[in-house]
Amino acid sequence: RDRPKAYKLLTKAADMGYPKAMEKLAADLLFGYNGPQDIKASVSLYATLAEGGSHKGQTALGFLFSYGIGVEYNQAKALIYYTFGTIGGNLISQMILGHHYWVGINVPRNCEAALTHYRNMANSIAKNLEKNEDMPVEKVRLMEILENLSSNNDFLDWDVHQYYRFLAERGDTEIQVIYGEGNAVGLWGLGLLYFHGKGVPMNYTEAFKYFQKAAGKGLANAHGQLGIMYYSGSGVQKDYTLALKYFSLASQNGHALAVYYLAQMYATGTGVIRSCRIAVELYRNVCELGRWSEIFLTAYFAYQADNIDSSLVQYAFLAEMGYEVAQSNSAYILESAKVNILSKDQLYPLALLLWKRAANQGNTFARLKIGDYHFYGYGTNRDYVTAAVHYNVAAYQHSAQAMFNLAYMSEHGLGIPKDIHVARRWYDLAAETSPDASLPVILACIKLEVMQLLNFTANWKLSRLGSMLGPQWDLFAMVFIVILLILLIRNRQN
Repeated sequence: RDRPKAYKLLTKAADMGYPKAMEKLAADLLFGYNGPQDIKASVSLYATLAEGGSHKGQTALGFLFSYGIGVEYNQAKALIYYTFGTIGGNLISQMILGHHYWVGINVPRNCEAALTHYRNMANSIAKNLEKNEDMPVEKVRLMEILENLSSNNDFLDWDVHQYYRFLAERGDTEIQVIYGEGNAVGLWGLGLLYFHGKGVPMNYTEAFKYFQKAAGKGLANAHGQLGIMYYSGSGVQKDYTLALKYFSLASQNGHALAVYYLAQMYATGTGVIRSCRIAVELYRNVCELGRWSEIFLTAYFAYQADNIDSSLVQYAFLAEMGYEVAQSNSAYILESAKVNILSKDQLYPLALLLWKRAANQGNTFARLKIGDYHFYGYGTNRDYVTAAVHYNVAAYQHSAQAMFNLAYMSEHGLGIPKDIHVARRWYDLAAETSPDASLPVILACIKLEVMQLLNFTANWKLSRLGSMLGPQWDLFAMVFIVILLILLIRNRQN
């Protein structure tokens, strides 16, 4: 209740060398929680913690070295600290290394190594998911803020569900009846009460009945629970085929536990042909539901409050864990040039690195950005050929801007052969792909035709003109001048 007093006590405990207090204070100073951001003090605390064997300190130092925040930019040191953090049991280090092995960041790509790290983390998250179901955190793209904010209705409905569930778990029979009457969420919730024996005697048969009713109304959570019952043989005979069916239905609607169990099946080859690639993708989805995803909210609020440095550090931390939205947001903040915790010459190279990581996860806008950076020479040498390669990739991902850029490059012969016909085709494709591109395309095409006409006129040889008009060319010239004079006189009279 008394935050200033609590913060003083925390600082005092940290000064006395209590590891938990030091970890909390270091995180507050790094991310700008509960007070001003102080990177230097945070680095000092984390260095002391890491020397003492703190896996949180080791993970934090790995993050700082990976971006050069408060320390030198050193990916080799970052990898060492992440490895020690993983050995110490740090889940965030597990996720970071899983991502690095999956996409090949400073280590060779290794699906099995990625699988091991992601599975260890997902196992821990799944235990929490089985105990409670939370609303997923919304990941807002800073480039599209106005378009990405969703309604609060989902959160309000969830609050009502949690309130009724709380009353039902206390044994309120009337609420239990209301909770389960006809409503899909209510039926599922009542099934959970019987499944876990909360407020009612544990009864798998009753639970199965309510889950089936809720599943009949299309509720993903109910599909997931039916999958769990068939997978584990709880109250029914084990049936991996039916488990796969229900897990697949639930996972299509974002049911986290269903995704986890699907990952388990593909990782072990239970009921399906084993696939490391599919298992890793599924485990990644589960890992991204960890409690650290709440940092998306604090990072967004910091950005809205114009605490740019705090927002950047939080998004960058999530980006290191493999969140594509965080990678894009970090790059977006870096190129805004409002960052104070990094030197100016660090901004564009680091932004380019993050755009690349986001693009490799399928972000078309990020791919377009990489093309822009190579076209203009931001954070790298100007390279029209490389820019054209990335624009081509973005164009085939239906980016109208990339098509427009390729048209311009074809028109001027930048990085690709000069070809007016190809330029026209790209301009037309850009207009067809996005109505917003219509006006820029029209203007570009007008400019293209005017330049073509001027070039044609400039290249016209007087000797060729003379040969066309013949020996009486002077008579044609005189007639033309007379007509021009008549038009000028009439215009003046009017």
